[in-house]
Amino acid sequence: MFGEFIGPRGELASYAFGWTSEADEGRISIGVGAGKEGGGTFHAAVLERDGRIGYALIDEPFEDVPQGGPHLTAAAARAHEDMAFAWAVVDSVMELDRRAVWLRHWLRRTKIITTAPVLTGDEAVLFVSRDADDGLWQLIGASKATMDGSRVGQLTDLVDTDPTLVTVLDLEPGESAMRDQAGGPWARYDVDSRPLNRPGPFLRGSR
Repeated sequence: MFGEFIGPRGELASYAFGWTSEADEGRISIGVGAGKEGGGTFHAAVLERDGRIGYALIDEPFEDVPQGGPHLTAAAARAHEDMAFAWAVVDSVMELDRRAVWLRHWLRRTKIITTAPVLTGDEAVLFVSRDADDGLWQLIGASKATMDGSRVGQLTDLVDTDPTLVTVLDLEPGESAMRDQAGGPWARYDVDSRPLNRPGPFLRGSR
């Protein structure tokens, strides 16, 4: 996934994040200073430990990004004058780009309870909820099948099938979301079934 970031003083950066098939962790690249002496592209692993997300500079390039310069090793990145800005971009992207919520779920291997038609891709997800007590995710399709004989799956597997689910991946425990049809707008509700006006986070970007 790719995107752009504009800092508080108009600083421009570009980024890419995702994963590699060789590592059980995420990757992020931040490019700053394109066309300027001293510009560069920083690369970091995105890690999950005990439910928390962290980052570590790496030597291996992940992606080329438009605002970047030469690929920097971890040592060169640590010594770079824009290292603090690059980390600020990472923090902002992981907090504000809703696609980064997907990456956090991928790292955590978030489990779901769903119906067989949803898990097999025969039905689109029309209802998503998180249990108030343990935060467990439940996803139901058009048949409104009961959860008897329910299936256990992984949240990001369903997002791979239906990317529009990324809009509701930031639900808090006790919240739910509904839509009338596949690809339609989601309506969000709190634990007392009252409508929520809080939208999902967003930064400009493209997949």
